[in-house]
Amino acid sequence: MAESKTTRLSRSAVLCSIALVFIFFLQITVIRDRSLLRWARRDSDASSNEVITCDRTHEIFDICTVNSTTLLDQASLTLFTLDPHTWTHQTQEKIYPYPLKNDKTAISYVREVTITSTPPKSTCGVTHHSPALVFSAGGFSGNFYHDMNEIFIPLFITTNSLFYQQQDVILVITDVRIGWLQKYAELLSALSDRHSIINTNNLTTSHCFSSAVIGLLKHGEMIIDPTLLPYPKTLFDFHAFLKKVYIKDDTQALNPNVKHRPHLTLVSRSGNVSRVILNQEEMIKAAEEIGFNVHVLEPSMNTSMINAYNLIHTSHAMLGVHGAGLTHLLFLRPGSVFVQVVPIGTNWASTTYYGNPAKKLGSEYIEYKIDANESSLAESYGADSLVIKDPLAFHEEIWAKKQLYLKKQNVKLDMVRFRKCLTKAYKKAKIFMDTVG
Repeated sequence: MAESKTTRLSRSAVLCSIALVFIFFLQITVIRDRSLLRWARRDSDASSNEVITCDRTHEIFDICTVNSTTLLDQASLTLFTLDPHTWTHQTQEKIYPYPLKNDKTAISYVREVTITSTPPKSTCGVTHHSPALVFSAGGFSGNFYHDMNEIFIPLFITTNSLFYQQQDVILVITDVRIGWLQKYAELLSALSDRHSIINTNNLTTSHCFSSAVIGLLKHGEMIIDPTLLPYPKTLFDFHAFLKKVYIKDDTQALNPNVKHRPHLTLVSRSGNVSRVILNQEEMIKAAEEIGFNVHVLEPSMNTSMINAYNLIHTSHAMLGVHGAGLTHLLFLRPGSVFVQVVPIGTNWASTTYYGNPAKKLGSEYIEYKIDANESSLAESYGADSLVIKDPLAFHEEIWAKKQLYLKKQNVKLDMVRFRKCLTKAYKKAKIFMDTVG
């Protein structure tokens, strides 16, 4: 009798197990079918209404895609879909392909691109079998910070986000100047080494592509957010990318005559620009007395990117007043020293644009905030004025007032105080030099 009861219990357990397995597979099938239905609906929509799609939800950029073969008419800067099925659902979008869409000044230098599903009147003069990435080199280009922040870091993000094979993309650039194109030729080629760069200013015939992306993705100021990429990358990956482009031999040695002295590159501002170090020669002399070998870099549009990269990359320290030239921090080796002189009224920008990125790249970051007596604004407005005492209260986030701190301010360093900063930088640079070389 006990054996019969045990048998019945065993059979019940088996039946329960079978039922649970059946329910599990039934749930999986339902989930799968619902998933397939969603994909089917998406594919159905894409065949009609979603050939041209635009995402305008971001604060600083718009981005559009054409998911079919497309023709670029160079005269009107218009992209036409070439799939006849799309012509029955005629749509049109317009976009400024530069990631500062709310900055009226920047966008005033950017041509608008039109995307349409209407049939083109012209035919393909040149046919490419790869996708196009259309973007503008207008805006604030020519300023090294803006070139990196609004063009090359976004380019790196976009090519790593939206293209299966990063380099199998054709870069189509609008609003580009020849000097800009020449300066960044190696960098652009590295982003698309399978194809020639297309400058829309020079086109004499229409070009056709397998598909197109118009615009650039941007994560913020001098940052790459790995959580927003399909394959996580950071600013370190962009740093490595620059190194691959500009340095072929990582065994380069410093000048043997200065190998026992850390190499400091001073990023200088001179001429009619503001934020100039008025006692720069005195500062250089002090740095040399402390133990640095000092090299002065005055960046301009004519500065060779390869030469600038090699100079900064082989330096043990870099120093400068807040400004676009400090974007060269992207060339520093991790562990090297970066000293930023912060003028009055530039705290947020100094930290956001240069301080935080430097720390993310592993630099020893030293910030020197000037006192009232070191700012030329104190002579004009008085050391006790609101301009000096409380910049935030003075400018009230009004850009015209903010410009005062950027356009009208020079710096005369208090060498007693600044010498302490140089000494701290020297000690860190010497350790870096002795450890890394």
